[in-house]
Amino acid sequence: MPPQSSSVAKARYAFDGIRAQIRDLHTENIANLALRARELGDVIALWYGEGDVPTPTFIRDAAKAALDEGLTFYIPNMRGYGPLIEALSDYQSRLHGREIPISRSTVTPGGMQALYLALELLVDTGTNVVYVAPQWPNIHNAIHLIGGEPRPFALDFDGDWCLDLDRLFATCDHRTRAIFLSTPSNPTGWTASRAEMEALLDFSRRTGTWIVSDEVYGRLYFEGDVAPSILQVAEDGDRVLSVNSFSKAWAMTGWRVGWLTHPSGIADQLGAMTQYVNSGTAGSIQAGAAAALRQGEPFVGEIRQRIKTGLDLAYDRLSEMPGIVLPEKPHGGMYAFFAFEGQGDASRVCTEILEKARVGLAPGHLFGNSSNAFVRMCVCRDRDQIATALDRMLDMGSRN
Repeated sequence: MPPQSSSVAKARYAFDGIRAQIRDLHTENIANLALRARELGDVIALWYGEGDVPTPTFIRDAAKAALDEGLTFYIPNMRGYGPLIEALSDYQSRLHGREIPISRSTVTPGGMQALYLALELLVDTGTNVVYVAPQWPNIHNAIHLIGGEPRPFALDFDGDWCLDLDRLFATCDHRTRAIFLSTPSNPTGWTASRAEMEALLDFSRRTGTWIVSDEVYGRLYFEGDVAPSILQVAEDGDRVLSVNSFSKAWAMTGWRVGWLTHPSGIADQLGAMTQYVNSGTAGSIQAGAAAALRQGEPFVGEIRQRIKTGLDLAYDRLSEMPGIVLPEKPHGGMYAFFAFEGQGDASRVCTEILEKARVGLAPGHLFGNSSNAFVRMCVCRDRDQIATALDRMLDMGSRN
């Protein structure tokens, strides 16, 4: 197919009637670096938030068995396949030490869809969402896409990341529909404490502001089986939404299945939203997800240990490099997030490391202005691969 002429390319952007939020929408990614990596070859790509372990056999077998048994039709309950929502209730109740009934969870095609449903539920044009940054860029852009004002609130950094609750609450106003946080955080690994969750809940109860807690990395926590969760302190009637996904802890990024935990009083509305947005998640995918919850605890432990090993190695080797600013080692997540002294924008450094060391890192500007000087390295990888990447970076540093 011949390339489009410049007039045709321009015409693509000349249509009237497209919403402003969509007309100017673009993907926030590392596309340019990735294209260069393809040209260079032999690049160790540590910029994506994805592990290198395939989905375990018992999950794949459950999905294949569901297909063989004919689970290829619509799932009548838009909020989820019966065995999966039952498993979600059992799993969350056990994990968080309090009953979370079936009526409180809605299955979605991916954690991003759960996040989008949560925001679509709450955000009107003219309202805002205060989100804790540095933050995965999809959050800012999803709020913008829906028509709300994304209002970033930066964590303080002084050797470690910390949350100033008083300053966070002062950032909210009468137009604030929700406070959004990720815990453990992508990219910093910062994790909210139980006391901070209680303070957020108290603020919600006083003001009517919703709390949306992205807990996709909740099982990738090194101080216990699960990170502190808003679900451990909130009651069914509280204005609380918890976003989650099977992608990280069960190595299911390509399956596109997640869930939203919500007050039971809005289950019907979320079921209706699901019908009109995506008409539910494929039955065979949900069967695999149910197996993940029922049988997957040993595997979750293996993934957690894999990340911890990679993080320990990264911190040991990065500490040998001159000019590296290493925050306190995070308590969760799957990233090392570090900075370079004297660099206000790490994008140039990422390009240099790609060109000279053949290692791909994500520049911090993707996660907001408060992290321009930082880079993100995914450590959910084979230990030898991480070691090779760090060796290359050390060698590059010694030659500069």
